[in-house]
Amino acid sequence: MRAPDGEPTDEHWVDPEIIRPYVVTRGRTQPAHGRFDLISMALAVGPPPGPDAGLDPEHLRILQLCREPKSVAEIAAYLDLPAGTIRVLLGDLFDRELVSAQEPRSEVDMHDMKMYRAVLDGLRSL
Repeated sequence: MRAPDGEPTDEHWVDPEIIRPYVVTRGRTQPAHGRFDLISMALAVGPPPGPDAGLDPEHLRILQLCREPKSVAEIAAYLDLPAGTIRVLLGDLFDRELVSAQEPRSEVDMHDMKMYRAVLDGLRSL
């Protein structure tokens, strides 16, 4: 429906904050394989892929960030994308064996302060 001046009415506008993640993941809401919690750590493995690898810019940015281990929360903050979107993109990279993922250990086993600091830093930057 259009307003009298020919402009689309408000009911036709879609929030760009919703469209971008949807387009980036091609409508997927879950990774094909793996489960990535907010504190799951991702690390890029192997040499960076070439331009013919068929990766999206967001995939390439994740690989750059993950030259050192990063949590899902940190990656989401750096890329300004929802954590669910990052989970899907990490799943793509995991399937191509371009990242390794370390799932969080049970709370009883978590005594590594670096992990807590990384998660807190990632959450603060959101």
